[in-house]
Amino acid sequence: MSDDSVEPQRKRDAADRSRVFVLCSGASFLAFLDLSIISIAFPDILNDFPHTTLNNMTWVVSGYAVMLAATLACAGRVADSVGRRAVFLWSLAGFSIASLVCAVAPSVWWLIAARFVQGVAAGGMIPAALGLILATTPREHIPRAVGAWSAVAGFSAVIGPAVGGLLLRAFGWRSVFYINLPLCTALLIGGLLALPRHLRGSGERLPDPVGSAALALGIAGVVSALTEGDAWGWGDARTIGLGVVGIALIVGTVLRSRTHQAPAIDIAVWRSPVYKIANLGLGMLNMTMFAWMLAAPLFAASVWHWSVLETAGALSIGAVSSMVGSLSAGRVTAPAAQVKVAVLGSLLFAGSNAIWASDLFGAEPNFWGGWLPASLLGGGGLGLAITCLSTLAAKTVPPVAFASGLGMTLTVRQVGGAVGVAGLASIMASSAVPESVSSFHHVYAVAMDINILCALIVSVLLLTLRPSATPDVALPGTSAPAPADRHARGEGASG
Repeated sequence: MSDDSVEPQRKRDAADRSRVFVLCSGASFLAFLDLSIISIAFPDILNDFPHTTLNNMTWVVSGYAVMLAATLACAGRVADSVGRRAVFLWSLAGFSIASLVCAVAPSVWWLIAARFVQGVAAGGMIPAALGLILATTPREHIPRAVGAWSAVAGFSAVIGPAVGGLLLRAFGWRSVFYINLPLCTALLIGGLLALPRHLRGSGERLPDPVGSAALALGIAGVVSALTEGDAWGWGDARTIGLGVVGIALIVGTVLRSRTHQAPAIDIAVWRSPVYKIANLGLGMLNMTMFAWMLAAPLFAASVWHWSVLETAGALSIGAVSSMVGSLSAGRVTAPAAQVKVAVLGSLLFAGSNAIWASDLFGAEPNFWGGWLPASLLGGGGLGLAITCLSTLAAKTVPPVAFASGLGMTLTVRQVGGAVGVAGLASIMASSAVPESVSSFHHVYAVAMDINILCALIVSVLLLTLRPSATPDVALPGTSAPAPADRHARGEGASG
C-alpha cells in the first residue's frame, strides 16, 4: 500500500475511533450520572409520596446500584458472545424506556421497579461500551483510552448533584429522568449509524444461564445487605440472610464455572495475578472513594451549612482534578511506571483523607485551607490510581473477553463502593454524636488507613510480578497467551 493511501486510511480509522469513543463514553456518562443525580432529588421524591416509608424509598437510590452491580459481569459475558454493538444498543434503548417510566411513575412502586430496570440496562451498557472502545483502539493507545473514559465516568459521579440541583430547582424531580430521553435518542441514532458493524461476537455459547442468574442474585444479595444493613440493623435476619445467601450463590457460581463449558464467570481471566491484584486495589479505592463522595456533601450541609449549589460547586473541584489525573495517567504506558503512578495516586488520596481527618475540617468553614487542597489531592490521586489499575487489568484480558473481563472489574468496584457506603454509615452511627465533626474525622481516618494499605499491596505485589505490556491470559482452548498484535488486526474482537 502506497504512502498516499495509508495516510487517508489512518485518518479515517482515527475518526472512526473518535466517534466510537464519544458515543460509548456518552452512554457510560449517563449510566454513572444516574447513580449520583438521584441523591439530590431524594427529599422531593419523598415529599411527593408521603405515605411511603423511608426504608422503602431508599430503594429508589439503592435499587439502581444493586442491579447495576449484579448485571455488569453477566452482561459482559453476553456482550462478548453475541456482540458488544448489539448489547450496547439494546441496553441503551432499555435505559431510555426505563427513564421514561421513572419520569411518569404514578406511584413509588412504579418508580422503584423502573429504577431496577434502569440498573439492569446500565449494567449491560457500561461493559459493552468500554469493550467497544477497547476493541477499536490499538493496544498501544489503550492506557490513553482508559484514562479518557475514566475521566468522563468520574466526572459524571460528582457533577450529578450539580445537574440535579439545577433541574430540580427549575423543573422538579421528574426532570432528572426526562433529561435522559433526548440524550439517549441522540446516542441511539449515533450508535446505529457510527458503531462498527464488521466486528462480531466470539460466536461462543451464551454463558451458563443458571450460573449467570445465581451470580446476579448473589451479587445483588451481598450489595443489598451492605446497602441496607445500617437501616435494617447488622444483626437483622434480612441483612444476615441476604449476605449469607448472596455469598453462597457467588461461591456456587465460581465452583460451577470451573467445569462448565460456557461458564458464567470467565475463570481464565482470574488466573492472571496482575488482574487479581489490580482488582483488589480498585475495590479498596472504591470503598474509600464512595465514602469520601458521600461524606463530603453531608459534611458541607450538616456542619458548614452550605447550600446545595455551594456544595455542588465545591465538589466540582475534585471532579476536575480527577479528570486531570485520569488524562495524565493515560499517557503512562510502561506497566512498571503504571504501578508506581497507581501507588502515588493512592498515597495522594491518603493525604487528602488525612487533611479531612484533621483540625483543618472543623466547625467553621475552611474552603481555602481545607476543602481546596483536600479536593485537589483526593481527585487527582483517584484519577491517577484508578486509571492505572484499570489499564493494568485491561492489559491482561484478551480481546475476545474485553467486555466480560472489564465487566467483572466494574462489578468489583461496585461491590467495593457498597462496602464503603456501609462502612460510612456504621462509623457515623457508632459515633457518640452522629454527623458531628469527630464522626466525620473517624470516617476519613479509616479511609486514609485503607489507602495506605492499598498502596502497600499494589507496590509490593505488582512490582514483584513485573507486569508485562501484553495479556498473560490464555485464550479458550489454548495454552499460550493471546498475541499482542491480534487486537490491532481486529481478529476475535466482538462488536
